[in-house]
Amino acid sequence: MDEKTFDEKRRDQLTSAPNSTEADAAPRIEVTEVGDGVKRIDYLDSAEIRPGE
Repeated sequence: MDEKTFDEKRRDQLTSAPNSTEADAAPRIEVTEVGDGVKRIDYLDSAEIRPGE
């Protein structure tokens, strides 16, 4: 039996609620590794809900 990837599991979870759509599973962040194991997390402009709003 094939194991689902993280992205497949995430999509399944976010689209399983009643009235959910594919848009609910759209990425909301971008992770960039800037070096020495440091990762930068940016919220995409398309994210409907952003921290602090």
